[in-house]
Amino acid sequence: MTIAVPSDQSTAVAGIEVGRYLGLLRQYATTVTVVTTSGHGDAGPAGFTATSFTSVSLRPQLVSFCLDRDSSSWPAVAGARHVAIHLLAAGQQEVARTFATRGIDRFADTGLWAPGPYGVPILNGVLATLVCEVVERIPAGDHAIVLGRPVDAQQRDGEPLLYHMGGYSQLAR
Repeated sequence: MTIAVPSDQSTAVAGIEVGRYLGLLRQYATTVTVVTTSGHGDAGPAGFTATSFTSVSLRPQLVSFCLDRDSSSWPAVAGARHVAIHLLAAGQQEVARTFATRGIDRFADTGLWAPGPYGVPILNGVLATLVCEVVERIPAGDHAIVLGRPVDAQQRDGEPLLYHMGGYSQLAR
């Protein structure tokens, strides 16, 4: 199936005005996810806040996340064999903001992370971490869908940090 995308993507995406499209997507509440990978050569580690993480398959076990191919993290992810996917805990808004901010050293705070399996950075204090072997990268518009096979997992009890309507939130009890 081919989806026609207008050449002027600033005003419409697949026939829907961009503001309306983004407004609709803001209605979708999601757990805040940070993806990290080790750097290559002299480059340090890379990471970003992702709002598009999902379970794909049980047999084989697969998860996915999406990343803009123009992002500063894309070159590291494009060449990575392994990534770590972190589900942030309530109260970790600053971690989410750090990994969503462009043009900064996201790994400058050495108390925030430690080297993990396969050399990928593992963030401290998160609800869950999946270290995944990257099995496929699929171009999708201006993004890529990255499929990963979990090879290591850690989790703890707690509440997730949520993202909804352009802001951070947590579950009401």
